[in-house]
Amino acid sequence: MRKLTIGATWSIFAVLILLPLGYVMFAAFSEGWSGFYEAITRPEAKHAFKISFIIVVISTVLNVVVGVFLALELVRGRWLARWLKPVMNAIVDLPFAVSPVIGGLMIILLFGPETILGAFFDSLGYKIVFALPGMVMATLFVTFPFVVREIVPVLQEIGTEAEEASAMLGASSTRTFWRITFPAIKWAVVYGAVLTIARSLGEFGAVLVVSGNIMNETQTATTLVYQDADNFNLVGANAIALVLGLISVMILLFLEWLKHRREVLIHGHSG
Repeated sequence: MRKLTIGATWSIFAVLILLPLGYVMFAAFSEGWSGFYEAITRPEAKHAFKISFIIVVISTVLNVVVGVFLALELVRGRWLARWLKPVMNAIVDLPFAVSPVIGGLMIILLFGPETILGAFFDSLGYKIVFALPGMVMATLFVTFPFVVREIVPVLQEIGTEAEEASAMLGASSTRTFWRITFPAIKWAVVYGAVLTIARSLGEFGAVLVVSGNIMNETQTATTLVYQDADNFNLVGANAIALVLGLISVMILLFLEWLKHRREVLIHGHSG
């Protein structure tokens, strides 16, 4: 029974992951190295990778900053009323419950060219929908829970004794945060940031809705894959998909290394 379970697990893993990845690699190099290199270095691909990189950086920085302070508020804070905290917790988990396409649609309904907010920002010279700001907002929507959900359990586990002792000794709240709280949650922050990077890089649905997928303007690497596949440029689509897949694998391997590194440090200190 054990061998059967292990065999079934490996079979599912092969069918769902190894075979598709193998086909993507085969299709990406179906015209040789030159075809692959040309596909990932053409102007539209370079621009798409650039836009994806910009979105990843902005989304990760904002998620870390907002996520840390929101997690602190949910666990330690007194600004929110007690009945509001469950509501805020539900809002944090909302991207897990709804399709990213719905998130993109909500941004269009709020900031589209025909809306009050959209017209207001257009009058100031700032375009939200079908521009980079809307794409960043869409990515923030789908990645928002990662940092918060990594930090909240750690804050609950470490308790408040060290922070209260720091305050009793006269340390300011800022000094207590940087000397006591942040060192305790830094690994959770790193994990959340790494997951945010991986999710931001692969986001498609919400970004496609708000970007318009305009070549050399609002096209990301994932939406370029969609366009290439739609235009039957299978070498181009699979080449970009392979690059994105390899980057995601490297990010997840880096996350596993970080977890192993943390365990080594913890066991080293305890020893």
